[in-house]
Amino acid sequence: MEYTVQKLGSLAGISTRTLRYYDEIGILKPARINSSGYRIYGQNEVDRLQQIMFYRELGVNLDTIKELMTSVSFNGAAALKEHHEKLLAKREQLDMLIANVEKTIQYQEGKLTMKDKEKFDGFKKKLVDDNEQKYGKEIREKYGDDTINASNQKMLNMTAEQYAEFEKLSQEVIDTLGAAFATGDPAGELGQKTADLHRRWLSFTWGSYSKEAHAGVAQMYVDDERFTAYYDKEQPGLAKFLRDAVMIYTGMSK
Repeated sequence: MEYTVQKLGSLAGISTRTLRYYDEIGILKPARINSSGYRIYGQNEVDRLQQIMFYRELGVNLDTIKELMTSVSFNGAAALKEHHEKLLAKREQLDMLIANVEKTIQYQEGKLTMKDKEKFDGFKKKLVDDNEQKYGKEIREKYGDDTINASNQKMLNMTAEQYAEFEKLSQEVIDTLGAAFATGDPAGELGQKTADLHRRWLSFTWGSYSKEAHAGVAQMYVDDERFTAYYDKEQPGLAKFLRDAVMIYTGMSK
């Protein structure tokens, strides 16, 4: 069956403007343009749009989607299996949060008791799953499954007090990093304080600490644009500054 841009937009629940934009950026071209100048989409384009919408639902940006789907090695069937796995993980994550909310309601109504650790289980599971989705492949290749599995388990086993300290340290790293960056000196007092706070933060989920691994993580913040974007969202250059501070802190700077 064939569709005009209007009919395909109605079928998929997206605007015709979005479809035209996908055409402009080369991510979804129509099968042909008819004699009246209308974009016409066939079955292949319908299937391709479904793939794009799966990726968008999982939070993948358009540049990455285009890179993936225009690659000569792109495999539609394999991509669908990957979508399925990620959606199941997302559903599990939501189910845990829903169960946590329901249990908290019963706890507040005095119908059951709830340990402090249980109050944060859903949030910790979400953090682990989000990190797996965003960075799992790369960090598992770099550090191995056993190391990452142990790190994830350590996160899930945190007490309420440990989790609160972990969250507090996370923010303290960012705040101190900003102040240190303003000095322009990664070797200075604030720069090295940032590196030490970063070590303490990492140690909450690491089985053991090593200077080499710490330096490796800091280098990854610069090498991987997703990590760089996280640190540089407030101030461009923060990721590189943190890398430099950690390299000095660990004695790995050249």
